[in-house]
Amino acid sequence: MKKVVLAGGTGFIGEYLNSKFKELGYEIKIISRQKQHISWEDKTAIVKALENAELLINLAGKSVNCRYNEANKNEIMNSRIRTTTILGESIQACNTPPKLWINSSTATIYRHAEDRPMTEENGEIGSGFSVDVATNWEKTFFSFDLPNTRQVALRIAIVLGKDGGVMTPYRNLVRFGLGGNQGNGKQKFSWIYVEDLFQIILFLKEREDLSGVFNCSSPEPVSNYELMSTLRKTMGVPFGLPSPKWMLEIGSMVIKTETELVLKSRWVLPERLQREGYRFFYPTLDSTLKEILQ
Repeated sequence: MKKVVLAGGTGFIGEYLNSKFKELGYEIKIISRQKQHISWEDKTAIVKALENAELLINLAGKSVNCRYNEANKNEIMNSRIRTTTILGESIQACNTPPKLWINSSTATIYRHAEDRPMTEENGEIGSGFSVDVATNWEKTFFSFDLPNTRQVALRIAIVLGKDGGVMTPYRNLVRFGLGGNQGNGKQKFSWIYVEDLFQIILFLKEREDLSGVFNCSSPEPVSNYELMSTLRKTMGVPFGLPSPKWMLEIGSMVIKTETELVLKSRWVLPERLQREGYRFFYPTLDSTLKEILQ
């Protein structure tokens, strides 16, 4: 039986991938802190799971949806570096290692961009804590010399789907009349529908000539203003109060998160995927929100 290993595979994205690979008849092994799965502390079991696997997908790491105090910052960084290191060392210990290792990265690696889009070739790496996390994560991933395992880092934009992720808070904002733009509304919102993320993984699995970094985002990013107005339209809510920056600062302290998650302008294009022939199933926000919400 074909085998896929999902590392950190118990969140919103992991559960979606798990169900989709099951439909395709794959055996799925999950590495997680949850007791019913393979433990990160059990190196022998990890190596065994990776032996003869078609594919390893690493999604592990503490959620960035929290306050960036020192303790959380350390855990966000270390959880990514530690799990990626464990996987790299485990692959090196395999007799028949996975053919492909896809590691999460993030579209947040690029600078705040309102002037032009960022591609793999001409994107400018930003600065600050979130960027440091992304660059160190990729550096750790690509530091392993794995002659029999192809490596792909996916710089994933904000993932939209029915059962979790950012859709729940956005839906609630619109429902309670707070679905106007956040900040000045000009910041770009790069996104991808979870089904396209799955299809991109299948595409890269088949394309054995491809490796390295890929932007994993829809070809049609929108502004925050467009995002919120499309959400209101799809949900049939005619009006939404905007949230100025000062209000977001107070609100983010109350719900223990950071305003960067909504105010940073992520303008990212999947230039490499499109050049290699990937065709998006859900390229526009309009069609995606209809699929999710109706």
